[in-house]
Amino acid sequence: MVNVLRFSDVTYVRNGRSILGGVDWSVESDERWVILGPNGAGKTTMLKLATTGDYPTTGAVDILDERLGSVDIFELRTRLGFAGSATAKRIPDSETVRDVVLTAAYSVEGRWNEAYEAIDVRQADRILAEWGLSALADHRFGTLSDGERKRAMIARAVMTDPEMLLLDEPSASLDLGARENLLQMLSGFAASPMSPAMVMVTHHVEEIPPGFTHALLLRDGRVQAAGPLAETLTAEHLEATFGMTFDLSVRDGRYAAVARV
Repeated sequence: MVNVLRFSDVTYVRNGRSILGGVDWSVESDERWVILGPNGAGKTTMLKLATTGDYPTTGAVDILDERLGSVDIFELRTRLGFAGSATAKRIPDSETVRDVVLTAAYSVEGRWNEAYEAIDVRQADRILAEWGLSALADHRFGTLSDGERKRAMIARAVMTDPEMLLLDEPSASLDLGARENLLQMLSGFAASPMSPAMVMVTHHVEEIPPGFTHALLLRDGRVQAAGPLAETLTAEHLEATFGMTFDLSVRDGRYAAVARV
């Protein structure tokens, strides 16, 4: 195992408001983490720091053995894969799905005057096939459904064989069928020993793909629980995190939580 991400006593304060407070957290290369917590808990801020999008107020963030604040973040970003709605909004609607994935090789959003080698095109087509997008390769990004867009952005995120993949609510806003299709694909990807470390933010335990190994529960910017999924995702920890009592069940690796009446 190799450590790929470490938060050491991290605080994050903006406009006088404490968003993260004293966070300690570590991710190893063979781990697949889910971050859960209510709105405003600090989940998005955690991803922002982990993807070099900002710096902690105090404490240290180490990403792939590099200390945030003393490394060229543009070089470091080439070793990370990230998929989120903010990135999707920057993709031109006129871009073909193949080019959405292909342009990740240059870390650009929209094809301009870059020159791609045949090996890059083959890599993009292979990844499109893995994420069920081959038939849409020549379609315009703006014509895709929400589920297809989500898969296209994940395909883009893995185009460069990242050492860590970070996903911000990948199944948010999807209908039941699209959600289940995406979760099956994420589960298969997570199960592969060739896949990188993974960190996924979600609001719902039902959206945790089988194959994920660890959970981090946040409330008010502080860690309520963190560790192996089976030990961490408990009704007691959910109550401490969301302030409600839940009946929690698990079947075939899928979790479900219902508020107790």
